[in-house]
Amino acid sequence: MSSSDKRKRRTGIIVAGAMAAETAGLWLQSRKIAGNVVVRCSQGHLFTTLWIPGASLKSLRLVWWRFQRCPVGGHWSLVRPVNESTLSKSDRRLARERHDLPVP
Repeated sequence: MSSSDKRKRRTGIIVAGAMAAETAGLWLQSRKIAGNVVVRCSQGHLFTTLWIPGASLKSLRLVWWRFQRCPVGGHWSLVRPVNESTLSKSDRRLARERHDLPVP
């Protein structure tokens, strides 16, 4: 195996590990592995966003947090996934009604 092949393999392993870590973090926080996820911004606003581990179209990824625009407060903020089962019925409803921008 050439050094180039070893480097490519090592890079692939690192990328796969990072995606697995992000997916695990998302599961631990929200009990989902991808899709429409309820998140909370740093100011406490709840909304729903599309969360795909390893991909980011409208936010800056920071492991299992993301820096993106909050559609509720109209500001840029760190957001983190929320386990919906810990929310009240009215908070779940509000979060599902408030979506960030659709994917272009």
